Amino acid sequence: MKKRLLLLLLILSALSLHAQTGSWHAYISYYEPQQIIKGGNRLYVRASNGLYSYNLTDHSITTYDRMRQLSDTYIDRIAWNPTVKKLLIVYSNKNIDLLNEDDEVFNISSYYTHSMTYDKSVYNIYIYQQYAYLPTSFGILKLDMRKNEIAETYILKQKIWYVGISGNTIYAKTSNEVVYCASLKENLIDPGNWTVTDTWPSGIFDQSWTDWNQYLATVKTLQPGGPKYNRMGFMRFKNDVLYTSDAGLRQASQVDLDSPGTIQIFSANHEWSFLQDDIKGNFPGTESSSWQFVDMMSVDVDPLNPNHIFGGSRTGLYEFLDGKCVKYYYPDNSILQRATSSNRYVKVESVLFDANGNLWLTQSEQVNNTLLCITRDGQWLALNPTELTNNSKGLGSLQGLFLDSRGLLWLVNNMYDKPSFYCYNPQTGQIIQSYTSFENQDGITYGDETYYPRCITEDMDGNIWVGTSMGAFILEAANVYNKGSNLMQVKVPRNDGTDLADYLLANANINCIAIDGAGRKWVGTAGSGAYLISNDNLSEVHHFTFENSPLLSNVVESIAINPTTGEVYFGTDRGLCSYMGDATDSSIEMVKDNVYAFPNPVPSSYNGLITVRGLTFDADVKILTVDGRLVYQGRSNGGTFTWNGCDRSGRRVASGVYMIATATKEGKTGVVAKIAMVH
Repeated sequence: MKKRLLLLLLILSALSLHAQTGSWHAYISYYEPQQIIKGGNRLYVRASNGLYSYNLTDHSITTYDRMRQLSDTYIDRIAWNPTVKKLLIVYSNKNIDLLNEDDEVFNISSYYTHSMTYDKSVYNIYIYQQYAYLPTSFGILKLDMRKNEIAETYILKQKIWYVGISGNTIYAKTSNEVVYCASLKENLIDPGNWTVTDTWPSGIFDQSWTDWNQYLATVKTLQPGGPKYNRMGFMRFKNDVLYTSDAGLRQASQVDLDSPGTIQIFSANHEWSFLQDDIKGNFPGTESSSWQFVDMMSVDVDPLNPNHIFGGSRTGLYEFLDGKCVKYYYPDNSILQRATSSNRYVKVESVLFDANGNLWLTQSEQVNNTLLCITRDGQWLALNPTELTNNSKGLGSLQGLFLDSRGLLWLVNNMYDKPSFYCYNPQTGQIIQSYTSFENQDGITYGDETYYPRCITEDMDGNIWVGTSMGAFILEAANVYNKGSNLMQVKVPRNDGTDLADYLLANANINCIAIDGAGRKWVGTAGSGAYLISNDNLSEVHHFTFENSPLLSNVVESIAINPTTGEVYFGTDRGLCSYMGDATDSSIEMVKDNVYAFPNPVPSSYNGLITVRGLTFDADVKILTVDGRLVYQGRSNGGTFTWNGCDRSGRRVASGVYMIATATKEGKTGVVAKIAMVH
């Protein structure tokens, strides 16, 4: 009997290998080696500004990220201290970590958090005994790596590039080749004890490349996993697969030009693959030395063939089949037009397939063909509504194509030149909504460069949400066909005894909005992290920032949601991370084989949320004892219900088997599942 019970528990555990609701994960690139440092029996590799280690003894690879060990993101430089056997990690924001041989991290944040008028740049690292000397723009920072603290700061008011120690003398070389020296026996905090010298030991400022030269060939054979690049300004989730591209030019700042044009794919089995990106010289128009495959701004997948993919970029349109680029479209072989006289500038900012396999795309800037369609049989159509032009030329940044539930096509012009958004009816070939300026319900006017529309989408009630540099605006479903209707801003009551209310996300600089299975809005911003807004829009469920969560950056450029698992992906300017949300797309009906709970059984050590999936929208869920006593109840978020394992009084329930009774929101009985609590 015991063997059977153990076998049952093992089977149930195997079926419950799901990410915990509320858990975070990072998907960091380790593709491009930048530093190789040998420490003990490991190679520490800084790659794509991330970190991993390779054990020379057992050949294991360990990756590091902010979710598990590190305190920050985007590593500028690393160094190994053999005396204390710790790795020094300096981040781009000048936060500092020390990593020991057991992968324990000690954070030294005082330099990062300290307010000072000097530039905090760190130009190098010099290791001596238990100390690390960091040359900075103002002098030298001395760390005691044994005590995990800043020992001293030497304000020399000089930009120090290199430090070296010989005997009892420390030398510091400035950016203009002047060398200062001082005795280690003196008070080095006093600038008066530093003097200019014309002599210093030969090679004292030389940087060692021994580890790089010795181990680079080995490192090139390693496969730590992850994407090629950390920039994921555009994401789309389809067919249980996440498709990403950099979208550097698509973002509001438009400062990160010439980003590699790779399309990255994250599969359902958590493996990364990449569409062909070595295409220079493979097609006519790509032979020129000035031509580049860069700034892939939008990606979509053929609904009739998941291996058929198109990507729009700054240099034209690319067609992929089975992972290979099979066609490159540019002005000489299509009706695409150059935004300038250069072949390098053919801005296809947005691509979108409809359900019939027709591809819609936009062109921007100095063109006549602004809105185009490639039919399923390969015919090119130039639709070109006059509203998408300014002074007879295309608007500067037409992007964000999406088809709503009515079959209407929406897009924005994210540009200072006529910021606006539009709705095009494919059936009539006409623009039915054109907003270059508008008023909200209180008569406040937006337009004339007072706002920039960044994104546009539809919620579960058919309302159109427009994310802008000034917050979120809604075109209500009832007004979609009423041209020029006012937009609404949600008002959230203050609940402070007054009748006052505040606009939802007022003045937030919004980059992206995604709707989850419960109808809630995930909002990514250009500096204040990510928000989750309730289905009724009146409450802030979460506000994730770099400071209060594992979010990699407060600049969230794109959001995509796995409708099956509820995992929410955040594409930031520092890489990709995800949060396991508690809402999935709802099922049409509840079927016994599809309604399940995990983890199941629930071990005594588990303190997270217990998740039930496969439910209909807003389903009623009751947790009952085997004799029918009510323990807990609630409603699903989309197709997901979560339970903290406690009764209605907040007490942890006892060991045993519990029944999960479900019903639709209309009261129709659903299915009953079981869950075991083990203490």
